[in-house]
Amino acid sequence: MSLLLSTLPPPPPISRRTLPMAGLLVDVYGLSELPPAPAPDTTTTTAATAAPLAAVSCLWLHHPRGATRAYVADVAARCVGAWNRADTTAATTTTTTTTRRGLIALACDQRNHGSRLVDEGANGSWREGNAMHAVDMFGVVEGMVADQGVLMDLVEGYLFRDGPERKIDQHLALGVSLGGHSVWQLMFAEPRVTAGVVIVGCPDYMYLLSDRARLSGLPTYSAQDDGASFLGSRDFPPSLVKACEKSDPKAIFFGAGPIQDATAATPSDGARDVVHERLRGKKFLLCSGADDKLVPYRCAEPFLKWFQHATESWLKEENVSIDNRVYPGIGHSFSAEMITDSVQFVVDVVASADQQASPTTSGEQGPSKI
Repeated sequence: MSLLLSTLPPPPPISRRTLPMAGLLVDVYGLSELPPAPAPDTTTTTAATAAPLAAVSCLWLHHPRGATRAYVADVAARCVGAWNRADTTAATTTTTTTTRRGLIALACDQRNHGSRLVDEGANGSWREGNAMHAVDMFGVVEGMVADQGVLMDLVEGYLFRDGPERKIDQHLALGVSLGGHSVWQLMFAEPRVTAGVVIVGCPDYMYLLSDRARLSGLPTYSAQDDGASFLGSRDFPPSLVKACEKSDPKAIFFGAGPIQDATAATPSDGARDVVHERLRGKKFLLCSGADDKLVPYRCAEPFLKWFQHATESWLKEENVSIDNRVYPGIGHSFSAEMITDSVQFVVDVVASADQQASPTTSGEQGPSKI
């Protein structure tokens, strides 16, 4: 059953071009609709009078488990189309001659999905007969973060090799379900991604999979210790615990231990450093279904309460924006209201790109791992 749950009108027609990039097939939406780049100055060759590079924002899309990159075609077209309409409207109501910003959306298949499928069974859950579910799924999540970093390093060379002169100076990401997990990790791992939309994803992999183990009736989950011994068991091995502590948001701050009471204590110096070095100035839109049974909001809620309180109080100077929305009556779905809110968020973030200096550009190497 598709995660898309939309009663919206069809998206606008947007160009799609599939290109091989770094060994991956990447769908690029909106390339043909980019605004014209500035004409080169033929009267001088000095840098001071050369025409500015045309600015482009990149929206990277991460699809759900069991889907392919085609899943995100709908939201890609909606985001690019909405920006093009908004940007064109703004251009007709101003006298400025500044070159307009463009938006493109890009998507590749997650590891072991679509064109990269190796073992279909490895994408299954414990209930579907995959004993390695926790390890397999985390490998896809962490692998997507690594793949994203490589693509960001090289994307300009693939798209603009033959001109015209353009510069990607803003990166955003949107992910659904499995893709939401990877966008959470990407926001902590990649400084060039300054805004993220998480649809029915979770920032606490240990809690999510422990809860899933309980519901799946795994013998490694013990009700007597409330599942504490599950972490480090054969179904969630010590190496996976260490991987979570390196890459997964909740575990970066608290490891396998409990989350602090957000109102009772100030964050440690380590927590302050994480937010300052990895999240400063970033924007989050978090969309969860109140009736989601596959990725229950209760698994994310303890960390989100701490995270939001910390960034709104002790760490307010880091200017981290968290818009956390829970949709009544919605299960594990990308609902029409979530789609509408996501598109508006993307348009607003892209519109803000020229109002502030970008901390990094696509050509500046940032760490792809934590």
